[in-house]
Amino acid sequence: MPLYLVASYLRDDFDPSTQTEETVQAIHALNAEMEAAGALKFACGVSPAASARTLRKRADGQVLVTDGPYMESKEHIAGFLLLNAADMDEVLAWARKGASAFAGPVEVRELYFEPDPDQDAE
Repeated sequence: MPLYLVASYLRDDFDPSTQTEETVQAIHALNAEMEAAGALKFACGVSPAASARTLRKRADGQVLVTDGPYMESKEHIAGFLLLNAADMDEVLAWARKGASAFAGPVEVRELYFEPDPDQDAE
């Protein structure tokens, strides 16, 4: 069964103190519903974009570490879920519920795993 990333976003200027108890309860209820359905693999929030570090390999082979997110944007990832779903339609049904519960937009992407070329195929 495919695995999907469902990412929620918040504006950079989002004030966590404005989040209502109703929103928190809606998020927990949705997580419980997805878990009961066997769809939820993992869910969490992430720290603000200002605390991010970005690493880039330079031409000389050294890795440069810089503060902040890797691109300019007014929104950044706030949290994510990993969901098992039969197809995009099924995961979009869950994501619609997430978009209703979360404070910002939601993005869905299928996850791909490259097989290790050094491992024998079974």
